Amino acid sequence: MPPAVSLSEIVAFVGGDYRGPDVEVTGVAPLADAGETQISFLSNPKYAPQLASTRAAAVLVSASLEGDSPRWIRVENPYAAMARTVARFFDRKPMPRGLSPRAEIASSARLGRGVAVGAFTSIGEHVVLGDNVVIFPNVTIGDGVTIGDGTIVYPQVSIYYGCAIGKRCIVHSGVVIGSDGYGFAQEGGRHHKIPQVGIVRIEDDVEIGAGSTIDRAALGETVIGEGTKIDNLVQIAHNVRIGKHCLLVAQVGIAGSTELGDHVVVAGQSGFSGHLKIGNRVQVAAKSAVLADVADDMKVMGAPAVPFREFARREAHLRKLGKKP
Repeated sequence: MPPAVSLSEIVAFVGGDYRGPDVEVTGVAPLADAGETQISFLSNPKYAPQLASTRAAAVLVSASLEGDSPRWIRVENPYAAMARTVARFFDRKPMPRGLSPRAEIASSARLGRGVAVGAFTSIGEHVVLGDNVVIFPNVTIGDGVTIGDGTIVYPQVSIYYGCAIGKRCIVHSGVVIGSDGYGFAQEGGRHHKIPQVGIVRIEDDVEIGAGSTIDRAALGETVIGEGTKIDNLVQIAHNVRIGKHCLLVAQVGIAGSTELGDHVVVAGQSGFSGHLKIGNRVQVAAKSAVLADVADDMKVMGAPAVPFREFARREAHLRKLGKKP
């Protein structure tokens, strides 16, 4: 059971408007499941009817929500306020502490203040770990890797030599960073491997979901931009460049040397062919196949991907054809 926190402290932390009684809070839960010592939130209007029946001690709601209740905490963004509240007061997952005697750490590695390394982790020569980096058990970190302050690396991650990871990143279990890109030259009817001698560079505040793979560049860098969030089972090929604050949902695949701008959103199971330029703020619908460049602010979908309006017109025509005798 996490320690209780006064509701007034939470309200002050999120900058909310609350006029009910101060109580002790032990956690955050959905409206339907919250108990009398928990707070909840309403971010999707679909769940508004549950406001009347929830047992929550208080509820984070939008400042513009109609009606009134002494249990409501009015904030600008209830979902973000909920996330910040959980992170600040109720995130109590077990974490490694100190350096396990069963870890193998090269004598030339440089570890910052407050670093934790779990059992059976291997840290290679000339690795640099910033302050408060947490490495879970069974992680392999190759020679010359750098990892910035506050980054967390979960079990079974492999980070190949020379790669660079920024500050406050989260790398989930089973991720492989810096494996060889898929590069071959054909000669004499055979495929000859092209040495992949670049690196992967991951900027600050990136999260990488479980089982995802990011290939090292053939030459130069594969880059994941600041604040980008990658879901599980995503494949990013060599020399790809992902911009800042992008969202890549599960099972996305991006072929070599394609570049995504900033704030791009890619829904699940979408794929990109190689050497494309995808503009800023592009949105790609689920299961799309992007085979050509996409300009800024476009919304595309389909296989091959086309602008949303064109896709919708095409689908409408197909439905009409299907109804004809």
